Amino acid sequence: MQQYLEPTAILDWKHPRVLEFSRQAVGKAKDAVEKAVRLYEAVRDQIRYDPYSPFYRPEHYQASEVLRRGRSFCIPKAGLLCALARSHGIPARVGFATVKNHLATKQLLEYLGSNLFVFHGYTDLFLQGRWVKATPAFNKELCLRHGIDPLTFDGLKDSLFHPYNKQQQKFMEYVAYHGEYADIPVSVIVEAWKAAYGAQRVQGWIDAMEKADSEALRLFEKEDVVT
Repeated sequence: MQQYLEPTAILDWKHPRVLEFSRQAVGKAKDAVEKAVRLYEAVRDQIRYDPYSPFYRPEHYQASEVLRRGRSFCIPKAGLLCALARSHGIPARVGFATVKNHLATKQLLEYLGSNLFVFHGYTDLFLQGRWVKATPAFNKELCLRHGIDPLTFDGLKDSLFHPYNKQQQKFMEYVAYHGEYADIPVSVIVEAWKAAYGAQRVQGWIDAMEKADSEALRLFEKEDVVT
């Protein structure tokens, strides 16, 4: 279990910014399950979901940097929760899956050129003698805008994306799992995206982000929801 407790250059839980966020999120919680739930809720709602965040360098996934920016996509948010859990002695790792998004924005689907989200990230936490999955990607306000209840996590059972929204339309479907990692494999993710979306398209995203000097290129929360 030791590899799932150690800090890394990306999961830098010993950084003062991470430790302070962790301390405030946990509050007076005593047991590991309650701490994990509070950390999950803090990452879910205090870090806004942004699928247009930078993704091509290790520092883009760094827990302390995600906190500084206050917004990111599923993988850095999952990594942040992983780092926070480790800061409280809870073994944690980052897992990956390919999901089919049945409810997204018109602009995001055009950006990806697909409704497949390759290497979607979640957090795997070791609580009460077993691994449980948590997905802190979508903040509460965004969920409500998309017509779904915010995803909850009780620390006892897996919490993945809702299969249906409030209108009983398919929302998110897991189509492949890629395993769990002790750290975020940035180069593996980038190469998987190039294979799925096209190297030219991915390079175009990188070029645009370089020109924008890492500022937000789009506001996902303002885009047109499509079903």
